[in-house]
Amino acid sequence: MLKAVHQAHEHQDTPPITALIPQARREQGLTQRELADLLCEISQNDSVTREEVSRWERGKRIPGPYWRAWISAALDVPHAEVDRAAVVERESRRTRNSDHSH
Repeated sequence: MLKAVHQAHEHQDTPPITALIPQARREQGLTQRELADLLCEISQNDSVTREEVSRWERGKRIPGPYWRAWISAALDVPHAEVDRAAVVERESRRTRNSDHSH
């Protein structure tokens, strides 16, 4: 119980990744397509598309560790913050899912 309380407190000021990506992207003056293109360019991996960026922003998918590292670099956001934002989103999904299971 204490661990869960500590984790919740630790992530209190971190937005979910669904908010962090679009906010940081807009601060960089990038569209979803431009972010996808930048991620492809810097990672040398052309598998991310504008549609995938949209899925991340809408909460349809949470980017995995590989893409979180590149998102951090592309958007100039500390890697640890991007990882925390993914955890916050994952925890909020669990809360939403447990609310619907009753």
